[in-house]
Amino acid sequence: MSVSLDDLELLLDVAELGSFSQAAARRGWSQPQASQRVALLEMRLGARLFSRHRRGAEPTAACMAFLPAARAALDAMAEGRERLAGAEGLPRVRVACLPSLAGVVFGPLLAKLAEAPLEIRCDTDHSPQILQQLLGGELDIGFVLQRPAVSGLEMEALCDSPIVAVAAPSHPLAGVEQAQPLGRLAEHPLAPQNWGDGAEELVRRLRRLRAPGRPIHLSQPASAARDLALWHGYVAFVPRLAVRQELEWGALRELPLQEPELGRWRLMMAWRGGKRPDVAKMMTLEAARALARDWR
Repeated sequence: MSVSLDDLELLLDVAELGSFSQAAARRGWSQPQASQRVALLEMRLGARLFSRHRRGAEPTAACMAFLPAARAALDAMAEGRERLAGAEGLPRVRVACLPSLAGVVFGPLLAKLAEAPLEIRCDTDHSPQILQQLLGGELDIGFVLQRPAVSGLEMEALCDSPIVAVAAPSHPLAGVEQAQPLGRLAEHPLAPQNWGDGAEELVRRLRRLRAPGRPIHLSQPASAARDLALWHGYVAFVPRLAVRQELEWGALRELPLQEPELGRWRLMMAWRGGKRPDVAKMMTLEAARALARDWR
């Protein structure tokens, strides 16, 4: 069975536009020609790809399951063409991380690989979506929160970051050296990051210590909580890793607490294993491991 790249591109167009006629127009074909090619593709694959109706076409579950493989095939062909082109033919590594980690991961990672013979493509998404894209071949490496083991993926712990309370240096609590009870922090405007398990429980604890009617803003990503602390007088609760640079530069201060621990944010690195060595991906994995050693 052979499937042409033109048919895969048509498949993606119809799925995106929800219309055979619009997909045909994008490719410079007639609508009957596009419909016929999709019908032949369905026969080759042995599955119905679209539910056709008067308003257009809707991808079936089988189509949605096949789309990642179709995208990966087209991306692989595009990358191969770039390699043949010479100057733009460096191997490419596609990396994604949580939105809260973009500033922590991407800049330092690219700095470590500045002279490496490869190109990095960076994106952000949430952990379940990143793992799905890794399985579908749309990504090479993902940085996610701790998840159960996933068949087909290698996973490695990089950092176990505690949740900390931070405030701007001008905040009244920033100059207090002795550990403070959580109730003292609850007297001030609060902005915990929704870091995952435990964030809602912290909000409930803070609310019991707080005057009735005073809000607690649970935000995402970490940069939102960080900015409220930096510029608007809030106490933010975030993973220490997410504000590592601000703490090092003195732009934020970590507030000492009597609480033994507020929670933890465990960062994992995930990738799809394979029998053939991928030098560019291995170089990126090693750079990420070196970066994690800096975090510790």
